[in-house]
Amino acid sequence: MDYKLAVIKGDGIGPEVVDAALEILDAVGEKFGHKFEYTEVMAGGAAYDKFGTPLPAETMEVCLKSDAVILGAVGGLKWDNLPGNERPEAALLGLRKGLGLFANIRPAILFEALKDSCPLKPEIIGDGLDICVVRELTGGIYFGERGFKDTDMGKAAYDIEIYSEKEVERIAKVAFEMAMKRGKKLMSVDKANILESSRLWRRVVQEVAKDYPEVELSHMYVDNAAMQLVRDPKQFDVIVTSNMFGDILSDEASMITGSIGMLPSASLGDNNKGMYEPIHGSAPDIAGQEKANPIATVMSMAMMLKYSFGLIEESDCIESAVTKTLNAGNRTGDIAKPGEKVLTTSEMTEAIKAYI
Repeated sequence: MDYKLAVIKGDGIGPEVVDAALEILDAVGEKFGHKFEYTEVMAGGAAYDKFGTPLPAETMEVCLKSDAVILGAVGGLKWDNLPGNERPEAALLGLRKGLGLFANIRPAILFEALKDSCPLKPEIIGDGLDICVVRELTGGIYFGERGFKDTDMGKAAYDIEIYSEKEVERIAKVAFEMAMKRGKKLMSVDKANILESSRLWRRVVQEVAKDYPEVELSHMYVDNAAMQLVRDPKQFDVIVTSNMFGDILSDEASMITGSIGMLPSASLGDNNKGMYEPIHGSAPDIAGQEKANPIATVMSMAMMLKYSFGLIEESDCIESAVTKTLNAGNRTGDIAKPGEKVLTTSEMTEAIKAYI
């Protein structure tokens, strides 16, 4: 089959890891008889430099017409002093909103070969970790009203956290469905002891739970959840939470699995169209040096094949190739132990491709 993909390489190491992922995708296409047609468009800092906006209209138009979107990292110190609506990160919010991508799926898996890279004690991680964070993506404080006002304490800034029942209901359903496919265990994370938005969140999640009697639902305050992720991460299977809490907790989960450079993500909406990206940043300090770990972006391609196109065997092929590559001792700098050979981005890509 043929698939049309919008490709946004982004900033910093974004182009390097996206190029690596496309190599792997092409190898999978050749093996299984699929053709992937790429249309490259711009977003983020690079787009701002060229067009004066982080999200050109052409980019959104191409993304809307594509079967899925591949995104590298955006941002960097170069653009940190721009107004909020002109910063590279504004492109992410615009893409998510414009494409209707309200659910962010972030699996945090500790590969057996990388157990020594986990900062937690062996007795805590046991035989490994497999956590899935389901983050609401188009609501909450990141999309609420914001601005400035004068007060007797000087100028003040505000950002409003707001959620509707329907927004919470639809992300809760995604999380319950995910839990049904895994260990039938769901932890909803909020701050219901303080925030009205969290009290509504908890009430709606409890209502949705009535449709999923097989799933064990628990609730946890976000500060406790942050602590429990490092104290006893194996207690978690699927976590569902708000936009800001999910942003923070999923990054924490990524680090307990060894490296933020290892973890993919899928942003999904009501249809099968999705946007796939690594959860790491643009790392401008190592851009263009062949030091970036491409695995998070490569694994994002596995998620795309599974969630957008239903190509389970092809998705499994990528996941298996990554596992075999790591088991063979291949390492980039972020996951290498002292004294281990460090591969470049291209060398790691070739190593993975050899197992496709």
